[in-house]
Amino acid sequence: MHRFSRRAALGLFGAAAAVPALSACGVGGESEEEKARKVRIAYQNFADSTLLVKEQRTLEQRFPEHEFQWTAFDSGASINTAFLSGALDIAVIGSSPAAQALSPPLAVPYQVIQLLNVIGSSEALVVRGDRGIRAIPDLTGRKVAAPFSSTAHYSLLAALRQHGVDPGGVDIVDLEPQNIQAAWERGDLDGAYLWTPTLTALRRNGTVLVDSAQLAAAGEPTLTFAVAAREFLDRSPDVAQGWLDATDAAIRQIRTDPRPVAEAVSRQLGSSVDDALGQLRQNIYLDLEQQRGPEYFGSPQAPGELAARLRANAGFLLAQQKIDALPDLATFQRALRIPEPAHA
Repeated sequence: MHRFSRRAALGLFGAAAAVPALSACGVGGESEEEKARKVRIAYQNFADSTLLVKEQRTLEQRFPEHEFQWTAFDSGASINTAFLSGALDIAVIGSSPAAQALSPPLAVPYQVIQLLNVIGSSEALVVRGDRGIRAIPDLTGRKVAAPFSSTAHYSLLAALRQHGVDPGGVDIVDLEPQNIQAAWERGDLDGAYLWTPTLTALRRNGTVLVDSAQLAAAGEPTLTFAVAAREFLDRSPDVAQGWLDATDAAIRQIRTDPRPVAEAVSRQLGSSVDDALGQLRQNIYLDLEQQRGPEYFGSPQAPGELAARLRANAGFLLAQQKIDALPDLATFQRALRIPEPAHA
């Protein structure tokens, strides 16, 4: 069984993945006070509440004494590497890479502080329309891409398992979204499981076989989190709460008046407003109070099911030889920081 150390993980991903965050973090020559004023945020280029916060500079206005640095990442794997190198404070990341981060060998020192959304049809398994693939069992012997250890990879294997397809009989390749699109356009792939906005491009000449909303309904949910470095949470609890307040307000706006959010997302992603609006509607959004329900974080007196869901994700990763061992439930419970209700 192939294993790799924490140091090897940095070497494997660091050169390509951690560069954006490292170039933005301004390492070297800074006083402790200057470092404490910087808040380094990793976001991903899909439609969500955090893009409204970025667009409107909500945090910058609330905390003018801080410098907020926003860096786009392509995947959770690269975000984990940046955390390991000390280059991030807050990040948007999927449940599968978060579970990997909290397991050996990585053991990234961060906590899950928020559930940004339950992933719906914004992630899906799409196949080329010209390959004669009509159902998931038809994928045997075909080449299908997904970013490994991502929520999409988790969902792909769940879909295969639900339909009795041996993953070993499918040529599953590890590609980032932009590389999936390039390979798709060359005709190198029969299918891919990935997320918007790249998914939207593939749908133009492809067919969706299953999406993550359907898998969630069948008992295989995937989630998008906000995570924060433990050191940052101890150093700047007010800024962490400001993040929760700002993103919670954006989540509520998505549910009540999504068009202004879509307009902000379209400017950030360079998409049309209608496309952004469609992407926002493809996920399920829970405000901070709802996240404290028994299905998710729960309360300090009655922990919810979220830790068990993360451990189930880790079990998937162990089967894929992406982690060294399956941590106990208490490890994941300690990794959750139950979000406080939004402050006015």
